[in-house]
Amino acid sequence: MTRLLNGSELASYVEERQARQVRALRQAEHIFPKLVIIKSRAASPVIDAYIRMKRAYGDDILIETAVETLDEADMPAAIERLNADPAVHGIIVQLPLDTPEKTDAIVGLIAPAKDVDGLASSEMFDSATATAINWLLVGYNVDLKGKKIVLVGNGRLVGAPLARMWQKSGFSVKVLDDTTENLQAELRDAEVIVSATGVPHLLTSDMIPIGAVVVDAGTASENGVIKGDVTPDVRQRSDVTITPEKGGVGPLTIAALFDHVIQAASRKL
Repeated sequence: MTRLLNGSELASYVEERQARQVRALRQAEHIFPKLVIIKSRAASPVIDAYIRMKRAYGDDILIETAVETLDEADMPAAIERLNADPAVHGIIVQLPLDTPEKTDAIVGLIAPAKDVDGLASSEMFDSATATAINWLLVGYNVDLKGKKIVLVGNGRLVGAPLARMWQKSGFSVKVLDDTTENLQAELRDAEVIVSATGVPHLLTSDMIPIGAVVVDAGTASENGVIKGDVTPDVRQRSDVTITPEKGGVGPLTIAALFDHVIQAASRKL
């Protein structure tokens, strides 16, 4: 039977702890954590769904989560205003933007103390998604020490920050992407594989070594359906440990994001 890395299950434990922390901040310190999500007016229904999940999570732990829907041209002024607002503890720009080449310039305007997604160059917080993947593997006792780790994808949301995080911890990490010519050969000896390219079904079962741990952090929308990087037949194998089709990295990413909001609010003390 396939062993699943169930992020939803772990996130529920994190959520309980966070709810206690927020209650303590509100009652004892009169600090009311607040997150603001900036999204493009042209955001897709999939993006709107992600935002609804974040707002619901915030409601559950009593963190106010506001959404500002803006044209990209208006985002810099909004970020400047929110940076200066002491009642706002975290700011995120919901990606992707309509104009991806503007991402660095816009995200980089967020004050480091409020960059709870960990995407600006002056990082005070680690990437929320990278943090989630780390939590997921630790939570299921996957020891990375001495393991052959391969990251497929080197993007700013997952691959690049996760590579930095694990390299700082002394782990050996090989980084590939969807342009790598012979993925199967590069993955032949991999013991831990994290894929986050957003290319649906890029990794097939014949590419995954026997006994591998696989984290599918890729997301892409096809006709409104979210698909990962890994083909469905991989999850039918009894020898792999893998994230489920739903409820893997995503729930823990939201939990990590709100953990950062709580940390940012706690600094007010």
